Amino acid sequence: MSDILDRIAETLEARKSASAESSYVAKLYAKGTDAILKKIGEEATETVMAAKDDQNEKIIYEVADLWFHTLVLLAHKGLKPADVLNELARREGLSGLTEKANRHE
Repeated sequence: MSDILDRIAETLEARKSASAESSYVAKLYAKGTDAILKKIGEEATETVMAAKDDQNEKIIYEVADLWFHTLVLLAHKGLKPADVLNELARREGLSGLTEKANRHE
């Protein structure tokens, strides 16, 4: 399943050199981090609303949008989906309470 994440990441990387007039993602990159974060916030809100409406199809659709825009942020910052997957793997098997207690924030 991470194949699709890798393919999307490759596409997002390629969009860095695309014209903002030719690509939605290139336009987001051109607008900068704040525009990407705003889009993530919108998609997160839409995900919450879909969940409150208890509509599974809509939840899936909105989570896909949220994940996509989060992948845009990762690419914008020079990060890869594998970075997040590695962090999830590191946490696997840890109690959420233990993991949170071990954070150095």
